[in-house]
Amino acid sequence: MAQGLLFKVPALSNLSLSPWDIIPAECEVAGMRISTSKSEAMTLSRKPVDWLLRVGNESLAQVQEFKYLGVLFANDGTMEREIGRRIGAAGAVLRSLYRTVVTKRELSLKAKLSIYRSIFVPILTYGHEGWVMTERTRSRVQAAKMSFLRRVAGFSLRDRVRRSVIREELGLEPLLLCLERSQLRWFGHLVRMPTGRLPWEVFQARPVGRRPRGRPRTRWRDYISTLAWERLGIPPSELVNVAREWEVWGPLLELLPPRPDPG
Repeated sequence: MAQGLLFKVPALSNLSLSPWDIIPAECEVAGMRISTSKSEAMTLSRKPVDWLLRVGNESLAQVQEFKYLGVLFANDGTMEREIGRRIGAAGAVLRSLYRTVVTKRELSLKAKLSIYRSIFVPILTYGHEGWVMTERTRSRVQAAKMSFLRRVAGFSLRDRVRRSVIREELGLEPLLLCLERSQLRWFGHLVRMPTGRLPWEVFQARPVGRRPRGRPRTRWRDYISTLAWERLGIPPSELVNVAREWEVWGPLLELLPPRPDPG
């Protein structure tokens, strides 16, 4: 039995048959059957779209969001809900460990930071490689991280101790620096993939149709291009070629400087 399958279909205007005429037949050829009670349908659009999908005589539930491999995907195509969910999950971890770990005096600082690195940070940042980090996102992630570290260091907001001071006292690298380095590292893996790999094909894809009115959203590829230009000085026209050379790309990422810390 296959679980967690995700089907991506092209625009309806390009199909001579409904995708749900094609997919069930292909599943049967492979010896699989679609369970309508465990399957959901979601349209990706900025505006609400009602699209009734049927498998045989049964209809699939149409949802506005769904989780796939631990990541929440939303019908508006943004990751804001997922980032908010990650921050909420990290806050729940902090609350559950507050007395038994974070503020427990008998526990060494080394043990507390080990839990921070192995439990708190992975929950907060899971799937971050695909995030588009806006200033608002950076601020929210910083606040979530500092809520843990400030208490580990024995401070509260009323003490007005700068983030950089707490981080240096604990001997930690800036979390945003780690995230940006990880995103650029994933970009390097992506562009070195052979032709035919699904992530590379999706990265290369260009959506059809017209852009909606107003300011366009920042695409992940544009975010990465801007990140590499601003932080490493690599022109967008040279980025893919540089990232494909791991002997050059790897050492470059280790030279990535931290962002100025305003507080």
